[in-house]
Amino acid sequence: MSASTTTTPLLDVRDLTLRHNGRSDQTTIVRNVSFTLGRGEVLGIIGESGAGKSTIGNAIIGLMGKSFEQSSGTIRLDGTALESLGDRERRALRGRTIASIFQDHTSSLDPLMTIGAQLGETISAINSNLPRSEIRSRAIELLGRVGITDPAGRHDSYPHQLSGGQRQRVVIAIALAGSPSIIVADEPTSALDATVQKQILEILRGLVDATGLSLILITHDMGVVAAIADRVLVMKDGEMVEQNATSAVLENPEEAYTRQLLSAVPRLRVSPAAGPSPQEDTAPILVVENLSRSFGGGSFRNLFGRASAKFALDDVSFRVQRGSVLGIVGESGSGKTTIGRILAGLETGDAGNVALDGRACDISRKGRGGLLGHVQMIFQDPSLSLNPRMTVAETLGECLCYTAKEEGQRNPEEITAMTDRMGLARILLSRYPHQLSGGQKQRVCIARALLARPALIVADEPTSALDVSVQAEIVALLKQTVRENALSMVFISHDLAIVQDICDAVCIMKDGRMEDFGPSDFIFGRSENAYTRRLIDARPKIFTH
Repeated sequence: MSASTTTTPLLDVRDLTLRHNGRSDQTTIVRNVSFTLGRGEVLGIIGESGAGKSTIGNAIIGLMGKSFEQSSGTIRLDGTALESLGDRERRALRGRTIASIFQDHTSSLDPLMTIGAQLGETISAINSNLPRSEIRSRAIELLGRVGITDPAGRHDSYPHQLSGGQRQRVVIAIALAGSPSIIVADEPTSALDATVQKQILEILRGLVDATGLSLILITHDMGVVAAIADRVLVMKDGEMVEQNATSAVLENPEEAYTRQLLSAVPRLRVSPAAGPSPQEDTAPILVVENLSRSFGGGSFRNLFGRASAKFALDDVSFRVQRGSVLGIVGESGSGKTTIGRILAGLETGDAGNVALDGRACDISRKGRGGLLGHVQMIFQDPSLSLNPRMTVAETLGECLCYTAKEEGQRNPEEITAMTDRMGLARILLSRYPHQLSGGQKQRVCIARALLARPALIVADEPTSALDVSVQAEIVALLKQTVRENALSMVFISHDLAIVQDICDAVCIMKDGRMEDFGPSDFIFGRSENAYTRRLIDARPKIFTH
């Protein structure tokens, strides 16, 4: 641990209680939480959705909304009680003494401003006397410090011209612009792939070690905490469950809830075990041959002679055996979601052949090529997948209307039977999506897909938006559903451990091409492909066996 041993911590939070004042009642969000943060220390605050961890971060930064109040306790920064400061004094601290890094790098950056302009805006707000040349030099220096290649060239780029990892590096650079003492990073890597996540965490740890910066890392991912945190604070329902050194919490947790969180983290098995190979079926449920798809060569750009088509998919071929699950793994931009959308009839393909259950499909005609309806998709974010104006019963009933050719063939009992299978209480049928938890909403999405009686299900990152314990429940539910119904599925994910747990065969994608393919046990245990090994090595070792 690199924290200083001085008697006065940089940040001292004592008996903090935070409340939300609604129209008719008060809700306690955080209750009697205490912790300290030393100079040059990384403190991980971990917990599931609703634990109160982000609210604590907002209270420290001074970004709580008007409906929130600090009802008791103190937050002391270098000995000064923050609640005793006025609004102007609190604003003066933001950016200069306390900075923040938020989860969504896309919404953190202005799409109409270059990244250099956004960095310059922050730099000049903190030091208004700097000339433009020094502001530009400082911005380029910060971009280089966070690992942006060719920082001078990228200075004039817009956010959409950068990858997700590059955008998050820019957000970190903006946080560093005021040379703060503390950075509050709220889920800074949850929207990133494993290899990019590892790079961002290495940058953050390196900045702490090199500059003496203190970091509060808010996350629901135990792997993130294991990678760089010195100490861990475990939260549940607004209360502190456990607080200790990272190694002690991970290796010998004291509380049952901490042990529950750790047990829910999927483990990746990389030992070369000889598992059974998938049985080759003479009549597979899905055959994809030489599938290609390009973007970016639109006619509008052709008018100016700047068309530059980019292959999202380039000559991809694979088969899905009947009753099996094929995993498609890759980083952002690898083409895995494009494959899923083409299979579901939501996108067209430029070239190649797709046959579903022995029937050739026209992939050049979106929605009308024979795939739409026969393939059902489970999307990443269940909140965006459900109509907010329809109850659960109405959503599921819509599927019955689609599958039943005549009014008399609709059997409402199928809905209740399906909700029972999905582990959903029947009382939830009358509720709307906003009245459900994330796990309940995803169960509704799975039920909807099954009620449509598809030949194939495409699940696109169906667990990545969920907490680790809910994620484990959904994975177990999918495995059970596949086994009991002999379903065929394409499972798209960047989480190797979940793919290994649920899939019979795995396709590794990189830059639109198939990089590796084979039975699950071979891919994770014996494949010598360099890119596959790199993906495996990016996973925290504590959760790899």
